[in-house]
Parts: sequence; structure tokens; C-alpha cells
Amino acid sequence: MKPDRCDSKPHSSTGSQILRLEVRNFLPRVRSSLPSLTAAASPTMAGIKPECTLKIVKGEFGYVLEDVPHLTDYLPDLPTYSNPLQDNPAYSVVKQYFVDHDDTVPKKVVVQKESPRGIHFRRAGPRQRVYFESDDVLACIVTCGGLCPGLNTVIREIVCGLSYMYGVNHILGIEGGYRGFYARNTIQLSPKSVNDIHKRGGTILGTSRGGHDTSKIVDNIQDRGINQVYIIGGDGTQKGAAAIFEEIRRRCLKVSVVGIPKTIDNDIAIIDKSFGFDTAVEEAQRAINAAHVEAESGENGIGVVKLMGRYSGFIAMYATLASRDVDCCLIPESPFYLEGKGGLFEYIEKTLKENGHMVIVVAEGAGQDLIAESMKSMEHEDASGNKLLLDVGLWLSQRIKDYFARRQRMVINLKYIDPTYMIRAIPSNASDNVYCTLLAQSAVHGAMAGYTGFTVGLVNGRHTYIPFERVTEQGNKVIITDRMWARLLSSTNQPSFLSSKDVEEADSADDLQKLTVDKTESLGNGSPIENAI
Repeated sequence: MKPDRCDSKPHSSTGSQILRLEVRNFLPRVRSSLPSLTAAASPTMAGIKPECTLKIVKGEFGYVLEDVPHLTDYLPDLPTYSNPLQDNPAYSVVKQYFVDHDDTVPKKVVVQKESPRGIHFRRAGPRQRVYFESDDVLACIVTCGGLCPGLNTVIREIVCGLSYMYGVNHILGIEGGYRGFYARNTIQLSPKSVNDIHKRGGTILGTSRGGHDTSKIVDNIQDRGINQVYIIGGDGTQKGAAAIFEEIRRRCLKVSVVGIPKTIDNDIAIIDKSFGFDTAVEEAQRAINAAHVEAESGENGIGVVKLMGRYSGFIAMYATLASRDVDCCLIPESPFYLEGKGGLFEYIEKTLKENGHMVIVVAEGAGQDLIAESMKSMEHEDASGNKLLLDVGLWLSQRIKDYFARRQRMVINLKYIDPTYMIRAIPSNASDNVYCTLLAQSAVHGAMAGYTGFTVGLVNGRHTYIPFERVTEQGNKVIITDRMWARLLSSTNQPSFLSSKDVEEADSADDLQKLTVDKTESLGNGSPIENAI
């Protein structure tokens, strides 16, 4: 049986009230000075199977803090040190150097008069006391999964943040994704070596899918003496980071594990957006504009553009809204059909008669259920566990050609454009570069302050620390019964292609998501707690 703590001696570095929460055989410390608090455990996400659950702190008026783990949860007697930022000339003009310990950020900002305060996350930023001396830090950075604009910027800013803000000089780059840990592929990183990498696409560390062996990875971290791990990747990568954190905690190692969410599809839950998304939407305009020029220049021209979006259609939706040249947008969340009254073919024919040309944007995950003859291929997965999707763009283009060839009433000129890998490989734009910088610096502040097992992310415009479990438990999807999708339908003037059954299913999915949030907010009622001063 695993011991309650690595050291059973009570300790509080802040002198604040300590709440002890019984979760299986583990007693995490929840440090807070908030009044009238209760604590409870929430269910963990399926698949990771960590040994303990979320740290939930409840306050007055329905306040719920989904807190992140801290090194002192299992290493209670760690010494603290003054934050080097207080002597940093760059911060000399800042009125308030450090984030207050009790600062939190609400998940929801639109509430009614009688609404509870709801779920909050810990605010990101520098703390007055740190748990690492600069000379003792050996940090490592790894990138996993597919490419995304901004990867090199995040790497650069983690290195520069550690070096310039905290005086850390020992930083390793793990090459080739998770496999690089136990393959012992590393490079030394310094501000000089990463100075210009933000101008390049891709990642200087290389990346891969799969290769996650928790035991081997943690063995390597322990053997090398690494005590800060920065993991950049999507939801699958964050699940792997959660497993690494749990193993590190089980071994009682003084190692902070920090995730920086990377998904070009913007499909990670909780956060406002992921880095690289703005760049992807901007670059998609080039493909849409090219398709529009081709379509407008030919008789009954049709331009079909396939954009990224395996399970979420955010890139397609925002690119369509930004372009204003798109006549139809198809995404995974919104079912559509081809034949019959109100179908896609009827709408294409009507648009061509009225305008003489048409542009269709389709997300890569859209219409997969319609490709019935190739359904078996959907059962295959890549090394990250993602379903291998069929090329809906090619399939849809061919079906449109076949439809008009059969009818012989209208000659069409169809051009198909797939800019997917061109978009993934470009450097991030100015907006994403700023966002990447803030994410990286928030990650560094959190690790130095002793927080671990968390992902950094923007929530309602504020940078926060979010438990791994919350960003991996479900994906972020376009809600087709929400105003944003209605705005798109108004912009393109396309039919919704939805039956009453589709609307009911969409509403049910939205209600289920709200129910999950409500259950989380209600955690802790009637749970036993033990207070210690």
C-alpha cells in the first residue's frame, strides 16, 4: 500500500489554513486562506487511472476552485527561496511583482443574478516564494504529436524565461517526442541557440506520435536529475504528461511536470484557444481566396477547400466567417446529406444558377459517416490513438462531379485545394507569437513556484493553471445550437442540413456537457474534512 505522504510531518509554507482531504490512500494539502471552505474529490477521467483525484476547494456562494497539485502535497518539508524576479531590473517598474496566492479565475463570466460563483482555476504568474534554487534546476522540453505554428516560439520562450527571469542555465531539449527520453537523444538549449527559431516552422526538437512508456520516461528523468519537465502537445500528449506526473508523485520525486496545450484544431476543452489557431485561420484565407478566384474565373466554377478539423470544426468555421467568400461550410459536428430536397447537391445547383460560382469549405472530419463503402478504414488508428480518416475533400469533389455528370443539365468546373500540411508547417503570426510567449512564461512561473501536474491556458482572457484531468476529460467542439454557428449560417446563407432529430441530439450533447459542469460544481457537499492549523 502506498504511504499517505513521502514525509508525514505536517508543514505549511504559507502559514495559511490547511485542509486535509482523504482521497483513497493519499492526503493532498490544500493551502488556502479562503473562509468557509470544504473539500471533496471528483472523478478522474477515463484512461489515465491516476492514484488520486482532483483537488476541489469550495467556498461561500457556490465558489469552487479546481486546484492543481503542488510538490508540498507529497514532499511537505521542502525549503522555499526568494523569487529572483524581485531583483530583476525588467520587473522594477511593475507595481505588483507577484500574483496573490488566493487569486483565481472564473470559468464562466456570464452569470445571472442568483447564479453561484461557479468553477475557478488558479491564476498563473510569479509567486513570492519559489521551490527551486536557480543553480539546482535541470529543465527539459519535449514536443509531441503533429506540427503546429508556434512550437518553436514556445520552446524559445521557455528557455529565455528560465534563463532571463530565473537565472537557470541547465536546459535540455528532448529530441523526437516521448521516445527521446529513453533513447537518450538530447541537445543543450540556451538563449543564444534558440534566438531565431521562432522565425521557422516546425520544431527544432523534432516530434513523433506514440512512444510513451511511463516507466522508462520517469527512469530517465530520475537518472538525469531532471527536476522540471515541460511537455508541449495535444490532448493525447497531455494524457501522457498526466501519467508521467502520477509516476513521479508515486516515487516522491521533486520534479514539476508542466503541460503546454498544442492543438491546431482548437479542440482542447476549458481554454479560450490554443496557440497556432489564429495562424491557421489566417493562412487558410489564402487557400479560400485561391479557390474563390478559380471558381469565379470559370463557368459554373466550384472551389472545394479541405481544412483541418478531425473532431472539431473551429478552423473551418472561423476561416469561413473571416473570408466572406464561402458559400457552404461543412464541419464534423453538423451532419449533412447529399441527395434529395434540402440536400447539399440541391443547394450547390441553386447557388450556381444564382451566382455562377461557389466555394465550399469542408473540415477533414466532416461527412465520415457518409463514406459508407470505406467505413472499415475508419477503424484504424495512428500511433497517438487518433482514427485514420478518409479524405472527405476528394470524396466530396468526386461525388459532386458524378452528380452533375448524371444530370447533364449543367457543366461544372471543380477545383480541389488541400492546404493542410502547408498550414501546419508555417511559423506563427504576430498574435500567436505573443500568446506563445505568455503561455511559456506562465509555465515557467508555475514550475518554479512548485506547482506540478497542470496545463497552462487562457481562460476568459486570463492565464491559469488547469489540472491535467480537466483538459483531457473531453474535447472542445463547435456547438451547432449556439450563436456562433448561427452567425456562420447567416453569413453563408447555407441551409443547416439538420433534421429535428439532429437538433435534439445536439441539444442533448450540450445538456450533457452542462450537466457535467453542474456535477463538478456540486462536489464536496457532505464530504468529511479534517481541519488542521
